[in-house]
Amino acid sequence: MAVTPTKRVKIHGRRSHEIVPFVRGLGLEIVDENPEVVVSYGGDGTLLAAEKLWPGVPKVALRDSERCRTCSNESNELILRHLAEDRLKRCEFLKLQATAAGRTLGGLNNIILRNANLTAGVRFIVRIDGDLYGEGQIVGDGLVVSTPFGSSAYYRSITHSTFRVGIGLAFNNTIEPINHLVLSEESEIRIRVTRGPALLAGDQLPDQIDLDRDDEVLIRKAEQNAVILAYDHVKYPAHQFIYHDGDDRSR
Repeated sequence: MAVTPTKRVKIHGRRSHEIVPFVRGLGLEIVDENPEVVVSYGGDGTLLAAEKLWPGVPKVALRDSERCRTCSNESNELILRHLAEDRLKRCEFLKLQATAAGRTLGGLNNIILRNANLTAGVRFIVRIDGDLYGEGQIVGDGLVVSTPFGSSAYYRSITHSTFRVGIGLAFNNTIEPINHLVLSEESEIRIRVTRGPALLAGDQLPDQIDLDRDDEVLIRKAEQNAVILAYDHVKYPAHQFIYHDGDDRSR
């Protein structure tokens, strides 16, 4: 395969200097602005931060330690060679956006609503595509609205499950049992806080929105997907990112 020496690459991560010589040796141009590709060198949080800073720009996830669920098990050197040779597989992933109090937050993993007071639950009402969900008011620690990409994170810790398509809705430590849901990715979720205070957050703190009684939140898919350049050629692209060693990939 012919190397493409003009590819403009931004390396993101606190230890990015460790891979600079190898990247340059492949003929890739390292830039600070207007990159064609962002190489996220770190862990899962580094990738989420990179997507926030350069939304929509294709990302390559490389590990700088043992802890990175979204990184391939192949070596960083091999993945970078495949990047230089245009051999990585382009995968697009749904993102979410939440609007409340005149502000908008984004999430590649999830949008989280939770109680601001740790000693008191938040009360809220959920409507899905205009229809009331449940018996009315829900009381608990909040809820998590997840993408398939993020379903192996907070959503999984609540539901003990993951999903491949759609939008997941998980209720966090509610007083009354309530079913978790996987909705169409076209669904709109409206939440009205009936007793706060509450916090609304996306993937990256400290960005959050303070909520109180009668504040409303609209959550739906974002207009722009996240793009990740993957090494593994798998039948279903999300397998590489939401199912890991030891998981049953036949589900």
